[in-house]
Amino acid sequence: MKKLFITIAAIALGAGAAFAQDLASLTELYNNGAMKLNDGDKVAALATFKQALTQAEALGEEGAEIVTNCKNVIPDIQFSIAKELVNNTKYDEAVAALKETVAIAEKLGDANVGESAKDLIPQVIFQKANQLREDKDFAAAAAAFKEVLALDAANGNAALLLGTCLNSTGDKDGAIAAFEQAAANGKEELANKQLGNLYLKEAANDLKAKNYNDAIANALKVNEYGENAKAYQVAGQAAQSAGKNAAAIEYFEKYLELSPKAANAASIAFTVGALYQKAGNNAKAKEFYKKVVSDPKLGTQAQQLLNALK
Repeated sequence: MKKLFITIAAIALGAGAAFAQDLASLTELYNNGAMKLNDGDKVAALATFKQALTQAEALGEEGAEIVTNCKNVIPDIQFSIAKELVNNTKYDEAVAALKETVAIAEKLGDANVGESAKDLIPQVIFQKANQLREDKDFAAAAAAFKEVLALDAANGNAALLLGTCLNSTGDKDGAIAAFEQAAANGKEELANKQLGNLYLKEAANDLKAKNYNDAIANALKVNEYGENAKAYQVAGQAAQSAGKNAAAIEYFEKYLELSPKAANAASIAFTVGALYQKAGNNAKAKEFYKKVVSDPKLGTQAQQLLNALK
């Protein structure tokens, strides 16, 4: 703890009677601040020390010691009050108190406290944003994560969580931009997974709406962020529905390559066989029908088609 209590004798030494009286009153005020601080009343102590600083500065050289002591203790008290607000999850009040700490520290020449408070501000806003996200208030959480990124654009975790919040509010373009920012700042794997999931959802919605070309485009976009069997399946279904059989074969074969033991693997293989047969490629059709002959549902039909192709 920095020096707090000051004796009247020491401060009044060499001063005239009028100054001595003023110094005595000032010393009592200063020591009252010290007692309030020792009692744990930081808010009252801070107000008292600020008052003491103003009066000490007015006394000039005679108040120099108290000026120095006030300047030493005021930023610390303000910072401590701000950190208590953080611990009590009063995030908005804490941010305001931290900004006040920075201003006070700069004014009183305490660079260490000022920098520490400044560094803490984005962390507190991040805590607020994350709490809002957990409470599913995605719009408010997104706004708070944007505040974090305005202060620290390289915060990949904030960008990643911003993307998830924006995606939850339906802001697809904003989510994509946030995930791309996260990927560029140390969160590439997680961001790419989120981007892949986003485009896969879009592709599935397009397929359901019979927007087949968009479904194919979005499904293929998924694979820019890592190959995804489900994306190839959606692309294959959309291509087949659009009459693009060659493309459907290509996408379904990639699906089977990535998920050979999928529950619907036999059904997809049968479809590929049928598409090859329709294209007049009987050799490839037989190759895929043979993959299905042991399937309890499609095996008999596959065998019949194989027999017909001999």
